[in-house]
Amino acid sequence: MADYNKVVLLGRLSRDPQLRFTATQMAVCNMGVAVGRKWKSATGEAKEETAFIDVTAWGKTAENVQKYLKKGSLVLVDGHLTTESWTDKATDQKRSKTVVTADGVQFLDGKPKGEAYKPAGAGHPTERANETVNDGAEDDTIPFDG
Repeated sequence: MADYNKVVLLGRLSRDPQLRFTATQMAVCNMGVAVGRKWKSATGEAKEETAFIDVTAWGKTAENVQKYLKKGSLVLVDGHLTTESWTDKATDQKRSKTVVTADGVQFLDGKPKGEAYKPAGAGHPTERANETVNDGAEDDTIPFDG
């Protein structure tokens, strides 16, 4: 049987993304994603749990995550499981943890951190910053022949 390593998470960032760069100047961003689950027990009691998942993004995805997302942002992460290993400096013991390495991150809130998100050319002209509004009230020209 072939191996299959695929993870899809829909949740909110549990902390602000942390961007750093490797020695070769590759961007890497660590973030936490909180995902919830609701179910009913055998007795019919409503149950709920939240899992906090560590996610690592690389390259341009990492830079965009740090630039546009913050704690509480809704994201869809598509990725795979990776095991990170290191030696604990305090105890000199080997440690490891399994994280999700993001192959892609979709930003679902529709706005960058700290500002209202308006894609270029979107919305009514009065909603666009630094734009002159011309509603045609003072314009006697007809743009087309009817």
